[in-house]
Amino acid sequence: MGTIVGLSGFLILFAALMQAAVGIHTLVARSLRAARLDREQLALFKDHAATMLKRAQADREAHELTWSGKRKFQIEQRVLENPNKDICSFYLVAHDKRPIPPYQPGQFLTFELPIAGQLHPVMRCYSLSDSPTERDNYRVSIKRIGPPPKAPEGTPPGLSSSFFHDNLQEGDIVEVFAPAGEFFLDTESERPVVLIAGGVGLTPVVSMLNWMAATGSKREIWFFYGVRNRGEHAMYEHLQRLDREVPNFNLVVAYGDPTESCRDGVDYNVKGFVSVDLIKSKLGSTNYEFYICGPPPMMAALTKDLAEWGVPESDVRFEAFGPASVKKAEPQDASAEDSSETFQVEFSRSKTTVKWTKGVGSLLELAEANGVMARCGCRIGSCGSCLTAVMKGDVNYVHKPGKEPEAGSCLICISQPKSDMVIDL
Repeated sequence: MGTIVGLSGFLILFAALMQAAVGIHTLVARSLRAARLDREQLALFKDHAATMLKRAQADREAHELTWSGKRKFQIEQRVLENPNKDICSFYLVAHDKRPIPPYQPGQFLTFELPIAGQLHPVMRCYSLSDSPTERDNYRVSIKRIGPPPKAPEGTPPGLSSSFFHDNLQEGDIVEVFAPAGEFFLDTESERPVVLIAGGVGLTPVVSMLNWMAATGSKREIWFFYGVRNRGEHAMYEHLQRLDREVPNFNLVVAYGDPTESCRDGVDYNVKGFVSVDLIKSKLGSTNYEFYICGPPPMMAALTKDLAEWGVPESDVRFEAFGPASVKKAEPQDASAEDSSETFQVEFSRSKTTVKWTKGVGSLLELAEANGVMARCGCRIGSCGSCLTAVMKGDVNYVHKPGKEPEAGSCLICISQPKSDMVIDL
């Protein structure tokens, strides 16, 4: 009887000890889990603090190191970026050897080019195509633009792109305005991001991609890139390397017209074009920020279809390029509908007063036709380079600007007068 009682007591004691051990194990596990979470939160806080510090430093340096007017840069290096050899990267270093300011990933440089045969220097904008963390140089990647499709025989190729490709060599000097532009990555956001590029439209979005890779961003990144075939495919090795090395980066390449030598599944992932249907097949939701740069048909289709998919307009940012980037529409204001109507336009600084009629085109075209120097870049209302103060009168826009200009100013490249005007040129 005593043995039975003793055994029962032992079993009760053993059960109690086991229960206590389980409790201690659970408590230890919870403590370890809490400590791990604390360490992870501390690491996230440190990463966030370091990122905020870097942003503050970049903002300060951008303000302190920027310049007004033109600055001389030397072409340090030229690098061909695709098998067709019609996209070339130009690496620019400051001729005065002073530090250069950082910029927002996606912004551009404006060049003043002394092209032979032109009455005035030619102004053109080209996107910066590398990460702003590269502080020793600026890089622009420029495609040689041929004559427009179906253009009459003898139509000349792109003026400024030909000048870069044919005339500018390593060691040459170019005159450059400071980085600018409203199409750039929101570097403070942590939301997943979709970068979409067509052809040489990859240049600003590669800048965004390179910045995220260089700063160790944990954002989910998708890059949809559409070209005709391997011959047009720019920065192939660079994009493939990022696809291998950056765990949160996803690359999808679409070839619209692959040749027999193009390798399906190696060079490209999809035969066809970058479309919202393709994007839907890869993404689980619309909860992304979209950045798009490409030729006009691609831009029109994507922005329309993204809206129909339910992507908020505020989540879609884009920049068009090319000579046909904007199909000009006639102003809707009734005061400008009569093609015989004329307005007087005074360019105040140039002390020039001329008549405008609808056939002349934009205020920029009016200025150029009358020898009035005007800064411009994209010529489609996106870059903001031509922003000019309006001292008297008002304008119609031939289409909606990329960003509404500040009060009292207008973008002269897409403006037509709707009254007599005085503008600050």
